[in-house]
Amino acid sequence: MNLIDILLAGAMLGGLYGLVAMGLTLQYGVARIMNLSYGEFLIAPAFLAFFAVSSWGISPLLLVLLVVPLGFAIQWLIYQLLLTPLVRRAKGGPALEVDSILATFGMLFVVQGVMLVMFGGDYHSYSYLSEPVEILGSKVAANRLLVLGFAVVLGGGLYLLLTRTRAGAVVRAVSVAPQFAHLVGINVRSTAALAYGLGGALVAICGVLVSMFLPFSAGMGTMFAMKALIVVIMGGVGNLMGCLVAGMLLGFAETLVASFVDPGLTLAVNYAVFLLVLLFKPTGLFGRTAR
Repeated sequence: MNLIDILLAGAMLGGLYGLVAMGLTLQYGVARIMNLSYGEFLIAPAFLAFFAVSSWGISPLLLVLLVVPLGFAIQWLIYQLLLTPLVRRAKGGPALEVDSILATFGMLFVVQGVMLVMFGGDYHSYSYLSEPVEILGSKVAANRLLVLGFAVVLGGGLYLLLTRTRAGAVVRAVSVAPQFAHLVGINVRSTAALAYGLGGALVAICGVLVSMFLPFSAGMGTMFAMKALIVVIMGGVGNLMGCLVAGMLLGFAETLVASFVDPGLTLAVNYAVFLLVLLFKPTGLFGRTAR
């Protein structure tokens, strides 16, 4: 691979990691819910896209418009019906993180089990926008460029939403100081449910995008969840731009190792970079030390 190939491959892989992690950082950074079932809710829209394209001939890009409200509604309902009792019991304390890990860990097996029964354990894939596009003498599939475009647009849009609007200020207040946000009239639980649902909309988009160019199976959700968790912690919990930067860092690291060393070592380099970041920046690249 030449330099342009490496830059494009690293940027596209990093953009995917960053985009997948943005939804999780909203759920964990604002709602304080460590959602271990996050990856399963990425694979489910991927299966929906597979059958929409192969059986009904629907474009995945049109399906994105459907899964955004659907993903939001499902995650919002999960928060309201299953997680709100945990929030009330924990009263915003550290017990919430432990309880949410146990609850979503169980949900992981429920959703994964349903998908295994419905679709089996085989890999599925379909072809969409797989035609090569030439950029600076290098050829890359159009669907991978599409993922990078979505990552940049959604990351930038969410950043502007959180930093330039009143609704964003409310979300940031709940993320930074949930115990004091109610003193200025903010409904903490409603805001947390909103952020949790927004994270669901983002992961649903990711599921459709992933299905365009990667084979997937019902058991792959855990891998995506772990990658997303690594990116969230590396970038700084609750920081959207940190997710994109950390995702790009992992994407370039994996691409370099796969190109010049051994593709089998990509998982090892993930954890090596992760540990190095934690050694020098325990709160993440863009995290702030609590005072």
